[in-house]
Amino acid sequence: MGTPYRLNVGIYQKREFVGWSTGVQSDADTYHMINTGLLPDHQGKGIYTALLPQILQILKAEGFQVVFSRHVVTNNRVLVPKLKAGFLITHFELSDMFGLLVHLSYFFNPARRKLLNVRAGQLAPDDEVKRILNI
Repeated sequence: MGTPYRLNVGIYQKREFVGWSTGVQSDADTYHMINTGLLPDHQGKGIYTALLPQILQILKAEGFQVVFSRHVVTNNRVLVPKLKAGFLITHFELSDMFGLLVHLSYFFNPARRKLLNVRAGQLAPDDEVKRILNI
């Protein structure tokens, strides 16, 4: 794979540093959003919600198919904006360090998103999915 792609973002309001976001390529088509943080005085003000589409736009332009992240299952300050932005729950992990984690994935390809929803039982297979699955 060579040197994995890495994205490090500083978040500023006017000229004041208020937070960061960092992540790294995990395979040929997947980007792992590792950590995003906002300083306490800037939390809960919509900054993360505004940042998320911009980061996704950058990653799509870089050619990634999937963006994923891992979160403690009670971290609603991150889970809610990500689910509203179109991330889907893709699996759970039990960590000795962090407890129960939920993995969220964003699929740029609408067919892959649809396929995940069919496999999860949320959608019945349509003609496109039947063709993909050869059923």
